[in-house]
Amino acid sequence: MARKVVITCALTGSQDTCGKNPAVPASPQDIAQSAADAARAGAAVVHIHVRDPQTKQASMEGALYAETVERIRASGADVIVNLTTGPGARFAPGEDDPALPGPETTLKSPAERVRHIVALKPPICTLDVATLNFGETVFMNTPAHLREMARAIGAAGTKPEIEVFDLGNIMLANRLIEEGCLKQPPLFQLCLGIPYGAPATPEALLAMRDMLPENAVWSAFGISQAEFPMVAMSVLAGGHVRVGLEDNLYLEKGVLAPSNAALVERAARIIHELGAEVATPDEARGIFGV
Repeated sequence: MARKVVITCALTGSQDTCGKNPAVPASPQDIAQSAADAARAGAAVVHIHVRDPQTKQASMEGALYAETVERIRASGADVIVNLTTGPGARFAPGEDDPALPGPETTLKSPAERVRHIVALKPPICTLDVATLNFGETVFMNTPAHLREMARAIGAAGTKPEIEVFDLGNIMLANRLIEEGCLKQPPLFQLCLGIPYGAPATPEALLAMRDMLPENAVWSAFGISQAEFPMVAMSVLAGGHVRVGLEDNLYLEKGVLAPSNAALVERAARIIHELGAEVATPDEARGIFGV
């Protein structure tokens, strides 16, 4: 039988992209509709950030997460919800005193970063096992904070999707697995092409794959123009895939993606052309262990 490949669709992200592509959803209603459309196109998992509906900027407001999840459930879409815990981890040193946070700093406590997970208990949430320069700020996740977040996620009955951006991140994740902080078998997401992490190349993807625990289930994605090449590479290397307007605003060079569903449809075509099949939500639940 052909191998089943899970498609995750990252619907909106937290970057300032709504003005760059009008298809990027911002309100809970629009995010939920985009989730349902992506599910119909073949996505088994939807990865969710929320935004302030008025400003369209990133938000950590619990009520927005709750409304978005409720709207997805009310839509009747058979799709696995994956909520982010990434917001609240940016640090920018102050100009006069680098020991003090500058205006771009968003640091929150581990408890604040997972409070929507504790409240809503989604099947999956991300856990960014990474500290790296992210544009002009530092994306900061210390081992102690990761342990605290992992414990809270586990207590909620949620499966952490371990996001890693470079080889050292995998070494730390493996240590947390050895300590018993993360559920077995582990679920990884290889994040490629993000400045300044691992590049979106076959060599980087294979190097990261080869450092994962033997029982790991993994997906990978590339950002921008690397999105679809990394879909193909991940399928060929034995992994699952992620696409979506969080990672890439274009369907092809010079053509804005009209929707998340359009990106999912193209990923599904690539999967089929490579001799695999798109996993259903029920198949994805078995593969991901949720």
